[in-house]
Amino acid sequence: MAHDSPLSLKYFYIYNSSYGQKEGEEAQKILYYYPTKTDLDSQIKNVGLTEAIIKFTETFNCNQQCESLHTQKTRQLYYQPEDGFWMVLVLTVPTATKTKEGIDHLEYQSDEVQDNIYWAVLKQAYRSFQLFNGSFSNILDSEKDPTKLRYKLDHFFAKYLIKLKPQHADILDVFHGIQFLPLDKKTFLHVQTLVNLLECSFPKVRHTAFLYNDQLVWSGLEPDDMQAMYRYLITSLLPAQMETELQGGPMPRQSAAFSALHFGSRFVSGPSNLQGDDVGKIPKVYLKNDDGPVICHLVIYRALNATVCLFIDEAVSLEMDFFQRLDIFLGHRLTSLGSEIAEQFNHSVASAASAESGAKFVYFNQLNRAQKSTIHLDNRKSGNISVPVDVLRILADVNADFMERKPTTGETIVKTMNDFWVVGKLSNLREFYVVIHHKNANLIEINEEVKKLCDSQFKSIFFNE
Repeated sequence: MAHDSPLSLKYFYIYNSSYGQKEGEEAQKILYYYPTKTDLDSQIKNVGLTEAIIKFTETFNCNQQCESLHTQKTRQLYYQPEDGFWMVLVLTVPTATKTKEGIDHLEYQSDEVQDNIYWAVLKQAYRSFQLFNGSFSNILDSEKDPTKLRYKLDHFFAKYLIKLKPQHADILDVFHGIQFLPLDKKTFLHVQTLVNLLECSFPKVRHTAFLYNDQLVWSGLEPDDMQAMYRYLITSLLPAQMETELQGGPMPRQSAAFSALHFGSRFVSGPSNLQGDDVGKIPKVYLKNDDGPVICHLVIYRALNATVCLFIDEAVSLEMDFFQRLDIFLGHRLTSLGSEIAEQFNHSVASAASAESGAKFVYFNQLNRAQKSTIHLDNRKSGNISVPVDVLRILADVNADFMERKPTTGETIVKTMNDFWVVGKLSNLREFYVVIHHKNANLIEINEEVKKLCDSQFKSIFFNE
């Protein structure tokens, strides 16, 4: 449907209710506000209204926090990631012009803004900030003055919100899952061998993750950390790196003798020139731990679409000698392994294309955060999908119904007015959503087609009832 005004981000702000308790000091509550050019009076007014709404709803159920507010023109989502801190996302409801009795009037499409999707988007924003800066509370531990926290929030979200694409958010944002690359036993063993040899040769390395293209092959991180890191890699870092490669960016080399062995290899985070003294900008990440966050350097090395992420304790001083030895160790090994994976990857893509059926699906495993989708044609959040948008929204509605009822197993079947069948199945912490376009099918035929799809795509992974 064409919209006169599409869904868009109107406001995003973070505040702490415990600040600015005295009259005239209300502005102290505000830690970050977007758009930054919004006048202070409007900021104070909107934050105060949010506080009032949250306090008012607590009188009805003190055990459940208010998560959203629906108005005709906006949708407001609330998330409290830490005690006292609130994050608020305000979206404009899309509109469309409708003609009735020869008169045009504006209609707000509120059904197109789904709470479960955008609450997940808000939660992801916090997790992304936490990954690179730590929690709000940890930042304030060193000094009670929130100036440092305001600076970090402004520095992070000024870039983060530019890349946010709320109009393309869908059920994958609810899952926030990881796309794994299945390999045969021999190739996976080669990956495992490289990771083990790397960690033994470089004891400074605490954890390792290995990706090929946009898919994860191996990770030594906890699932929660890998979820946040995976999204950062595939939506921000790797696309920027690929664009640099396509534009002919600098390819650091030690010498011409290494060219054949290190074809296309480079440090994505680290030195751009191994012959110099500058080790480059190396980001730090905050990994979860029972005893508090563990801060690590993030060193990323890439060759032939294969990416190795190394997590090294913050206390370790990274010198140029380390990067030179790492390049010598990884360059030819990663190039060779990337070539081996490429052959298998291309073969699996060709096989999948030849065996592709009319049914499209989305799969998510809550245990290992694995997700797979044939509805989405890429991971770039560009709206490149193979089904109508209204059908995709039904998947999120079915998921919301599952989450509200919290069944251990369940199945929902929906038929749309334009002859699309949507099937949602929940079993053993695995969710499976299928879209089939079949005009004259009945329930028995749809059920059989879903069963065949489960058997062909997942075999023993997904268990049918």
